[in-house]
Amino acid sequence: MLTSEILRIKGTTLFTCPPHEALSEALATMVEHDIGSLVVMNRGKLAGMLTFREVLRAIHERRGAVESVKVSDVMVKDPKFVGADMDVDALRRTMIDTHVRYMPVMDGTMLAGVLSFHDVARAMLEEQSFENKMLKAYIKDWPQ
Repeated sequence: MLTSEILRIKGTTLFTCPPHEALSEALATMVEHDIGSLVVMNRGKLAGMLTFREVLRAIHERRGAVESVKVSDVMVKDPKFVGADMDVDALRRTMIDTHVRYMPVMDGTMLAGVLSFHDVARAMLEEQSFENKMLKAYIKDWPQ
């Protein structure tokens, strides 16, 4: 299974914000849409990632005083990304090795989407369930 296939299963909805946006606005978007990350885009290019990890770190470091904080102040700048043709096993290894829960997927120079560790786990579960059904059907139809 490839990253592009997981994105197809997940859907194409993608939430972004600009780097100059107030952190409080970005956080409101994340909460309202029940998402764990936002892709930070600047002039149509991937500029960073904002996850709850960065938000919590900013709140902790500033003792809750984040009114004047911009997304660019706390985002992960130039985040690691993967290609749309990456195998899921390599994707899982990359996410584990880099300790990243949300991985941008690039198709050339275009952002194709973001995969979460949850998306990957769900896709793997569905793939294994399908394979299991196929194997059971094959065994059932095996000539006696």
